[in-house]
Amino acid sequence: MSDTNNTDPETASENWTEMMEGMNDAMSKSIEQNMQAQAAFMESWSNAFDGTMAEDADGGESEIEAMMSEGMEEYGRAQEIWMDAAERMIERVADAAEGEDVSITEFRDIWLQSANEAFGEVMSTTAFAAGTGQTVSQMMELQQQADDLTQETLEQLGFATSKDVEEIGARLIELERRQHDVSKKLDRVLEELDEG
Repeated sequence: MSDTNNTDPETASENWTEMMEGMNDAMSKSIEQNMQAQAAFMESWSNAFDGTMAEDADGGESEIEAMMSEGMEEYGRAQEIWMDAAERMIERVADAAEGEDVSITEFRDIWLQSANEAFGEVMSTTAFAAGTGQTVSQMMELQQQADDLTQETLEQLGFATSKDVEEIGARLIELERRQHDVSKKLDRVLEELDEG
């Protein structure tokens, strides 16, 4: 009868190596994804501010500079949160290397918590609100342009547009109201005829 709880040192070493490789891969992927997300966010944010600065070029520069300064401070704090998370990850990897039982989910939790804190720092700024507002405004303008183009195309093709449908709906409601009034008057006339 063999004891399944005892493993030879070579198997233990292979298991340890596999576990460490998995943790290193997961950590590198997390760091890479977080850096890509931060880069994309900063690029989007910067583009939004370029538009805001162009609109406010008529003397509102000091307000823009203040927003940018606040935004950069918060971005700096967010970077500190990411660095703290990286340090905690390294500490936990070292703990695992020393034999402590460290769950992979603990690493995920560290990154999720850090992401929440970091984005909270950045999203609470006036600069982020202005950038987001600029982006939403641009998206709404694009949506309106697309809607206008769709309506023009439908008109040219001879199809009913939403304006046409709304107009027909309003006319139907008016017809229903008039029909209801006529029905009431007819009912009164019939009642008077029955009584007379």
